[in-house]
Amino acid sequence: MTRVIVIGGSGHVGTYLVPRLVEAGFEVVNVARGQRSAYQPHAAWSKVETVVLDREAEDRAGTFGAKISDLRPDIVIDMICFTLPSAQLLVDALRGRVEHFLHTGTIWVHGPSVAVPTPETVARRPFGEYGTQKAAIEAYLMHEAQRNAFPATIVHPGHIVGPGWAPLNPAGHFDPSVFSTLAQGKELVLPNFGLETVHHVHADDVAQMFMKAIGNWSMAVGEAFHTVSAQAVSLRGYAEAVSSWFGQEAKLSYLPWEQWKQQHSPEIVEQTLDHIARSPNCSIDKARRHLDYQPRYSSFEAVREAVDWLVAQGIVATG
Repeated sequence: MTRVIVIGGSGHVGTYLVPRLVEAGFEVVNVARGQRSAYQPHAAWSKVETVVLDREAEDRAGTFGAKISDLRPDIVIDMICFTLPSAQLLVDALRGRVEHFLHTGTIWVHGPSVAVPTPETVARRPFGEYGTQKAAIEAYLMHEAQRNAFPATIVHPGHIVGPGWAPLNPAGHFDPSVFSTLAQGKELVLPNFGLETVHHVHADDVAQMFMKAIGNWSMAVGEAFHTVSAQAVSLRGYAEAVSSWFGQEAKLSYLPWEQWKQQHSPEIVEQTLDHIARSPNCSIDKARRHLDYQPRYSSFEAVREAVDWLVAQGIVATG
């Protein structure tokens, strides 16, 4: 039986990926920092071995890669690698020992959108620590795959959403009160003209991409794939859609960025700027052609499932 090690398998994507792997007949080991349950229950978790490892501590000690190698993986799926040194330590330990290594990247490796939808092949212009580090990891893994035959594939998700956590909202940040504002027909103030874009993906569609990559090894190794819904959405269009879910007509107004940011906390301002400064809009043509990736959810469908959960939990107030 093929043995798959999922590093960070209890998180957003692992909630859907781990059951898919079990149902496909793989032997699955979830490596996690603690014993947190997945966001959604599934009987498949009873067949999963969990190994507790603190990656940051093990990386500092230089032992994380060796401990993953000691688990005897055929396939490794790395959900939680955020720095180049961490990636290098793991690859060095797994070189010649795994059939497939899959890394979770991000569409933020691109930086600001230029010609859209953005393909994987455009020159990288990342900014900010997260996007810059992920771009450096991608460059390293692609070099190792193409020059040294390390069997790496990179999956680049957009803004991951699903029931169990608050999605990126129509104002470009994560405060769920924005959904309450729209559900109650109150005015929402957007930055600029609300025409910047965001690109969501349901966590289960990210899980689908990993399964497609594993099932199409020869097409996936040495490649990176955008993993998003079929279409990005503008902040304005997103707000109008959310309002319609609650039988409301969106009441939107707009402020120039310098005025808008004066009305919000530094945390909200930072989150929103991170998203609107990039305005991602990514193509999935490559993944469709090479892997037959077919996202089940549109951006709005994915978000609505998450918002329905927020309403059920009393986090979003509708009346």
